[in-house]
Amino acid sequence: MNDIPGGSEAAIRTSTKRGVDMKLEVVVIPVSDVDLAKRFYDSLGWRLDADFAGDGFRVMQFTPPGSPCSIIFGQGVTPGMYLVVSDIEAARAEFAGRSVEVSEVYHYAGNNRVSGPEPTRRSYASWASFSDPDGNGWLFQEVTARLPGRVDADNATFASSTDLAAALRRAAEAHGEHEKRTGGQRDENWPDWYADYMVAEQAGKALPL
Repeated sequence: MNDIPGGSEAAIRTSTKRGVDMKLEVVVIPVSDVDLAKRFYDSLGWRLDADFAGDGFRVMQFTPPGSPCSIIFGQGVTPGMYLVVSDIEAARAEFAGRSVEVSEVYHYAGNNRVSGPEPTRRSYASWASFSDPDGNGWLFQEVTARLPGRVDADNATFASSTDLAAALRRAAEAHGEHEKRTGGQRDENWPDWYADYMVAEQAGKALPL
């Protein structure tokens, strides 16, 4: 039975062109009392990932058990959704190519918003934003290495071949620096080194040198 007006062929269409992987990983929700909300979500057994404050703001992040998506709430935060990407400039270019009004890539120096990605491309530090026709806000955030505790298992998982290829490129670049430090000799155990690097990067653990 087809419950979708217009029939399944007309209503369900997906693009065959593969673009940048974009993972919905955070939903920012409004709360009236930050401490009350913290006690409530803590009582649910959800993992507390972050609780930090600054000048006029406070941010908390909780993750339900086994969930790839978290919630953020606090003081001075704007409701919206976060899309995590491994290459923020490529993600922005893709949306701009689809005629979406997307902001320039930016980062923060102190409390000041600065044009361009974070100079060292540090994870969690580069952003871009856009809104849908109803004003729902979306943020791109570039993440290539997770903070400690953000991944439950010690096994790396990749949602697509695109994600895996990006992780391999980062491991290859890091391994090149590793070989320089060891005198430029070929590392015959490079598969083990790659594996250790990719698992550690995703879990937010210390990277091999």
